[in-house]
Amino acid sequence: MFKNRIDVGDMGSVGHFNLVTVNLYLAPVLVGLLRLAVGSERPALDSDGTTYSGFESSIKRKLTARVPVASSPVVTRWQQRHAGGLTAEPRRARSAGLCALRGARLVSTRGRTAGCQEEMQNEFRAVTIMKPSVTLEPELRLHITGLHDDYYLNILDWNLENLIAVALGSAAYVWNGRTLQGIESIGLNSSSKYISSLAWIKEGTCLAVGTSDGEVQLWDIERKRRLRNMFGHLSVVGALSWNHYILSSGSRLGSIHHHDVRVAQHHVGTLCQNKQSICSLKWSLTNQLLASGSSDGTLNIWHSDPGVKVQTQPLKTIPHSSAVKAMNWCPWQSNVLATGGGMKDGILRVWDINSEKLLQSAATDSQICSLLWLPKTSELMTGQGLPGNQMKIWKHPALINSSELYGHKRRVLHIALSPDQRRLLSVAADGIACLWKCHEYEENNEKKESFFF
Repeated sequence: MFKNRIDVGDMGSVGHFNLVTVNLYLAPVLVGLLRLAVGSERPALDSDGTTYSGFESSIKRKLTARVPVASSPVVTRWQQRHAGGLTAEPRRARSAGLCALRGARLVSTRGRTAGCQEEMQNEFRAVTIMKPSVTLEPELRLHITGLHDDYYLNILDWNLENLIAVALGSAAYVWNGRTLQGIESIGLNSSSKYISSLAWIKEGTCLAVGTSDGEVQLWDIERKRRLRNMFGHLSVVGALSWNHYILSSGSRLGSIHHHDVRVAQHHVGTLCQNKQSICSLKWSLTNQLLASGSSDGTLNIWHSDPGVKVQTQPLKTIPHSSAVKAMNWCPWQSNVLATGGGMKDGILRVWDINSEKLLQSAATDSQICSLLWLPKTSELMTGQGLPGNQMKIWKHPALINSSELYGHKRRVLHIALSPDQRRLLSVAADGIACLWKCHEYEENNEKKESFFF
């Protein structure tokens, strides 16, 4: 399957892509259980020190014992296969067009499968999961190597210039978001460190890169050159966020640095968050508030003053029961923030930050690894871990799980939305990147859009 392997990039070929085809199964809710091996260089720890691989093994044991083998040909297909050695029956896929990336041929695939409706009860409220009868498969699937299976990294971003950046080991690759043609690659020129975070400036082609040894770099992708190196952190820089010319960076040691990229003495402010790993940073759309999430489950809201000192206290602190890595501000309500809990929590929450009020919550029954808003349809999307390893779409504000996208065999670590909001890229721990397209449809003589049709 992977014989057509090609290297991508001009500098230090760390990442490459392979030709793959869609191969999903009749029981999509169990796709994530087919291969339970996490290829991590360093096991990702949640707030209580539990490894994700141990969590996977626990899920595997529980699901094996949950239902008697062969009691249902669909629901227990995973148990049947492991108990009796049955081979999973692949779902048929239809090949469509071809696309090029640095000379590589990428197969565009579509397929349809019958869905079902089911109801799920959670500790907060009753949630009705409505799965459509027809689901959409990814338009393109890319096999990538060198991706770190680390819950605490943020290594995918899609900017307003329609450029996609993804970090694979010690290199970052930039694609044209429309054609998926490779444009540029940047490397750290070191095999001992890796890119741990990246973020595009809001307007322009300047890319900020955080590294595993505490460095923050600025790259001009259009001119293909590094602008500057900024030092100050003593550990992995796992999160970056821009506020005009102020770049905020968060490290594994719990410190947040504000960098004024216009001046030589760039380090203009510091915040400290309980010495716990900063795994998410997001400036609000008004640039008045900075939200930071950490591995101990603390969500802090900070004032916008870039010249703050270490002793500064957050405006608000909202505790969670697990790591807060998945987090995003609502594009049409500046005071609304959505957060997703780690593997000990798995709760999607929507907050009114002004009043610290929990507006709505829903149990996802798995680790929430990534989260974004879909403004065109007033929905939320979450990237999930076991057992489904899918992307869930939630109607806002009720948080009804309206639909799900299946295309990965391991947890969906990163998701990004195109500037026209009609394309979505998901990157998972299985080394697969999936491109999804939003489709138009008519309902009651009214044109609508959805990632389902």
